[in-house]
Parts: sequence; C-alpha cells; structure tokens
Amino acid sequence: MHNERGSGEDVAVVLGALADPARRQVVELLGTAPRRAGELAAAVGMSAPAMSRHLKVLLQSGIVTDERTVADARLRYFRLRPQSIVALQAWLGQLQANWDEQLASFRRHMEERTQ
Repeated sequence: MHNERGSGEDVAVVLGALADPARRQVVELLGTAPRRAGELAAAVGMSAPAMSRHLKVLLQSGIVTDERTVADARLRYFRLRPQSIVALQAWLGQLQANWDEQLASFRRHMEERTQ
C-alpha cells in the first residue's frame, strides 16, 4: 500500500476491495499460489474482462502485485502482498484489545456485585 495514506484509509481501501465476493475468492486462490489472470477467471467462473476489472481493484488497493516472467514478458502472474493487510491487522488487533478490556471491566464489576 502507498505510504501517503493513513492507516485508517488503508483499512478502508482494503475492506472496500475485499467487500466483493469474487475478489475475496481471488485472494483465497492467490493464497495457494501465484496465478495468471486467465487461470483466475476460469477458477472463479467469469469473463477475462470482468476478472481484469477485479484485478485492477486488488492491484490499486495493494492487496496483490503482478510480475512478468523473464522468459516471456507477456506472461503476467498475480500474487498476494501480505504486507498490504498490516493496517487491517493492526486495526483488528486494537478492536480486540478494546473488547477484551471491556469484558474484563464487566467481569470485575460483576464479581464485585456478587461479593
């Protein structure tokens, strides 16, 4: 993801990109191995132009990257960029910490009432 964005915007961009079920399916497929756009389109069951639009969103959000082989620059492989979800993981971690603190506070309150 681009460093110009703040972490809140990074989270919004990633969540927006992952809001679409087809893009989530592409991310799951890329989690197993890099793939070409045609392979992804066939696996998801959509046309090449539709897959191209989804890949563009995933590229712009920083979730995936594309690489070309040295042997044939026409072959373009897409792969996940795990670092793209760092802001999302941090945001979820903060939510979890807040929930844990609220639950602990409630637990303490209930224990004090029952004593």
